[in-house]
Amino acid sequence: MTPPDLPGLSVRRLGKTWRGATAPVLSDVDFDLEHGGRLALLGRNGQGKSTLIKILGGVLSPSRGVVTWRMSVSWPIGFGGGFQGSLSGLDNIRFIARIYDRPYAETLARVDDFAELGPALREPVKHYSSGMRARLAFGLSLAIEFDCYLIDELVAVGDARFQQKCREALFERRAERAFIMASHDMHLVAEQCDRALIIEGGRAKLFADIDEAIEIYSWLRAA
Repeated sequence: MTPPDLPGLSVRRLGKTWRGATAPVLSDVDFDLEHGGRLALLGRNGQGKSTLIKILGGVLSPSRGVVTWRMSVSWPIGFGGGFQGSLSGLDNIRFIARIYDRPYAETLARVDDFAELGPALREPVKHYSSGMRARLAFGLSLAIEFDCYLIDELVAVGDARFQQKCREALFERRAERAFIMASHDMHLVAEQCDRALIIEGGRAKLFADIDEAIEIYSWLRAA
């Protein structure tokens, strides 16, 4: 059991350099996330927000540094890279349910209710649109249940009704869970996050004051 005084996530001196690149996309990133903490990742396009989320979710390996999880964490919500494209949505759900030791019928019912893919679940995932893959991944993330959710702009998936459904499922029904969210929606960040990590030029700075972080990020975007 994790001692209560230890954070749910510790990141130390994390760096990522793409093969052949002359400069790192991330360099010496350090931060902690408490159990139930809500952290925004802010940065202009191409600054490494999605890369950091994929490293935290185990999709990518860092070039250096250490990521220590002391709570269960979702894969990046909406990330379809973990699906087997030649298998149907149903078979992918069965596979994930088996990995996480969850009852298949219950997992399927929860995914089907949330993702609203209907008969498309019987089709190979490689025929899905990016939005359909995102819905499947989002539905599976919420069906399995995690202590911390990784979100990469995925509350923008689908129409307005589905977006509201996503917000309610993440931010209201799971209000006690932790999350790390990369977003350009400053209204959502101000409403849902209590701290922010701004990434610029490969470096990351942590802000305990969310309003100050939004102000600085807005200035960076306008520069």
